[in-house]
Amino acid sequence: MSAVGIIFAPMFLRLLGAEPQVIAEGTTFTRIMLGGNFVIVFLFLLNAIFRGAGDAAIAMRVLMFAKLLNIILAPCLLMGADIFQFLGINAPNWLIENWIFPKLGVTGAAIGTTIGRGAGVLFAAWWLFRAGGRITIKKEHWRFDSEIMSSLVKIAAPAVLQFTIATASWSALVRVVAGFGSEAIAGYVIGLRIIMFALLPAAGLSNAAATLVGQNLGAEKPERAEESVWKAAFINAAVLGSVSLLFLFFSNQIVGFFTDEAEVLAYGTNSLHIVAYGFVFYAFGMVLESSFNGAGDTWTPTYLNLFIFWLFEIPLAYVLAYHFNMGPNGVFWAITIAFSALAIVSALLFRRGKWKTKVV
Repeated sequence: MSAVGIIFAPMFLRLLGAEPQVIAEGTTFTRIMLGGNFVIVFLFLLNAIFRGAGDAAIAMRVLMFAKLLNIILAPCLLMGADIFQFLGINAPNWLIENWIFPKLGVTGAAIGTTIGRGAGVLFAAWWLFRAGGRITIKKEHWRFDSEIMSSLVKIAAPAVLQFTIATASWSALVRVVAGFGSEAIAGYVIGLRIIMFALLPAAGLSNAAATLVGQNLGAEKPERAEESVWKAAFINAAVLGSVSLLFLFFSNQIVGFFTDEAEVLAYGTNSLHIVAYGFVFYAFGMVLESSFNGAGDTWTPTYLNLFIFWLFEIPLAYVLAYHFNMGPNGVFWAITIAFSALAIVSALLFRRGKWKTKVV
């Protein structure tokens, strides 16, 4: 994955509809981000081990550590000493002259992000292999076990496909937005970053629900597993419902923190405003999809992602944006409608209860 990303980064940007200037400035950034994919894989893997063992607090600490480094390093390497002016801080000359972070532009942001994630991986690995932890790994555990490997592949293969389908759909939507210029793409990306940040607590609750489902099914208590999922879903709905109100009333101010370009600000504000209408649905959909995975039923959310995102959301976004002349707002409405549909279909399939009979 890393090798492909490094070699074909400019081609990926062209396929997404980037303008020549964006390709010239963004190729190194893209190569570093995609080249660091191996770091992300280990971050996901190690945190999944902790969550599966019921030690989700460690996974949270790892991500907090990685994100904190990212938040510090990325803007410092992006702007260098100019960060003081951006933050409105009147720094003394000696500090500016001896500032250790070079100004690397968008490339610096990629470097900061990758370093943050890499440090998170090292922290997670140290916690996993230390003596006295919840999981103890011994020499005999490193031998190849074909039965375990076969079981792992059977579960992981559709999960990998599921994640790829969902992630790639966001890139496909960028291609639709690209038809309206760089300002539209910038607004979409800013809005998407804010939305992803807002969804982090929801992702944590979803992962907790998946852990509870797996452990309760393992204890042969499927009813308690189902009860755990619905409780997590309603808590998630309350959390994201509160966030949606924040976005509905303060979207302009939130996006304005990241840009002062009028056109970009307008696109970003609209993205938050429109997508916020479906946040309660997202809350249910995220928990229910994670719960299928926790039960070992990874094919159900894979099929759902394929049909909802690729056969429904992307065509709908194109039709609304171009044929109904809604522009980028059509893409934002497509996201809201698609995620709402995903939540409804997931709930119907979850209530059927076939996931309770899944054997891993």
